[in-house]
Amino acid sequence: MAVTGELTWPDAAEWTGRIYSEGWQNAEGGTRPVIEPATGEPLAEVGVASPADVARAGARAARAAPEWAASTVAERVDVLIRAGHALREHSAEVREWIVRESGGVPAKGDYEIAAGLAQLQQAIGLASLPRGEVLAPQVPGATSLAWRVPLGVVGVITPWNAPLLFAMRALMPALALGNAALLKPDPLTPVSGGVLVAQLFREAGLPDGVLHVLPGGTETGRAVAADRHVAMVSFTGSTEAGREVARLAGQELKRVSLELGGKNSIVVLEDADVEAAAMAGAISSFGYQGQACVAAGRHVVHADVIEAYTEALVRQAKALPIGDPRDDGVAIGPVISERQAARIARIVDESVADGARVLTGGTRKGLFYPPTVLDRVDRTMPAFTEEIFGPVAPVIPFRGEDEAVDIANETAYGLTAAVHSGSVPRATAVAQRLHTGMIHINDVSAKDAANAPFGGMGVSGNASRIGGTADLEQFTQWRWMTAPGPG
Repeated sequence: MAVTGELTWPDAAEWTGRIYSEGWQNAEGGTRPVIEPATGEPLAEVGVASPADVARAGARAARAAPEWAASTVAERVDVLIRAGHALREHSAEVREWIVRESGGVPAKGDYEIAAGLAQLQQAIGLASLPRGEVLAPQVPGATSLAWRVPLGVVGVITPWNAPLLFAMRALMPALALGNAALLKPDPLTPVSGGVLVAQLFREAGLPDGVLHVLPGGTETGRAVAADRHVAMVSFTGSTEAGREVARLAGQELKRVSLELGGKNSIVVLEDADVEAAAMAGAISSFGYQGQACVAAGRHVVHADVIEAYTEALVRQAKALPIGDPRDDGVAIGPVISERQAARIARIVDESVADGARVLTGGTRKGLFYPPTVLDRVDRTMPAFTEEIFGPVAPVIPFRGEDEAVDIANETAYGLTAAVHSGSVPRATAVAQRLHTGMIHINDVSAKDAANAPFGGMGVSGNASRIGGTADLEQFTQWRWMTAPGPG
């Protein structure tokens, strides 16, 4: 099955129905179609990596890793630079794939490309950072050194909601620091999260065997996490799936980096700029249909300004056109799948049945779910307790700062939050009481940066971080060496 329309790169004749493991290979696990959410039409067909495919790829990566680790920093950096050139050269095609495959609007595709390039640039700088220490020897005249070395083979398992970015976010530092990698993209976005990545590095001249792209579902992911050649697993996805990855990796005492879900709050104090706060709230809850771990799942608003805030939020929601993301002016595309659409509808419908009120939205048409604002939400409702992963903004009132903090912290998650106030010191004081790994003042909850340690507390992760200098800790390990002095 060939790709259609404008999707002319990479050449479908090479990769259709295949996996990438020292070139494009037939997949023992068969094939599966890639479906466009906006139309329900097939876009492509990819190979499905079986556990045996994964085992062969792991062995090949383990053979390639030592030579790649022994290459110079300049050699590895040159490959990353060429990958960046390839991404810029093919940016229009990459954007088209992200739009068609993930249902995001073109601006979302542009964001992933720009953020992916930022991750690449950060990794280039990371590659040349000092990685060792000269220690005080226990014996006069002796030598005592400690330095970081690559882990070997890293398994990278990525989600569908930012497929290119999340692949780049883990692969760039892992490769820059001398590791080989097995990349398992989500089965809903195997092209923009996998095939394109393979092609970029192929054009960049990455040596054979260093990167393997293995599309597939749960069985493939389990095989990657459990493979004996994989020293570390970087996983981004749901908390439920993250627990399974951690269990499989933990049996072999592998290092695991988990970036999981969130139930994130935007806290709006009574002295906030209400219009600006509502704009940030709309972006945080409705951007890419709310399908982000950093999306705002609670709008915790002071009772004195909740009416004005809610009116502004509803106005923002109603101004967002819904439709095929390739159409001009569309701001909200489809959610990724029927399963996801049904989940969003269930959470809203059950909350309404329990007494919540829909102020706008609330009714889906196929995979298109409109920006939705709920009020009269209490702490027992699914809209309050569950991660929605859809364009739904539950609004909850509070009277005092202690109550606001209590509402925001009433969750097992702890990923990100935002606090809005006319006083930055006051907002900062409230922010420091929130149990989250990231916090933003007078801004959106949905932020990331290539040089920042991204990650959460609680069941939003396992206290690992990815990004910036945290990547040096994630993708290398210490080695200590001593040598006696003269005589």
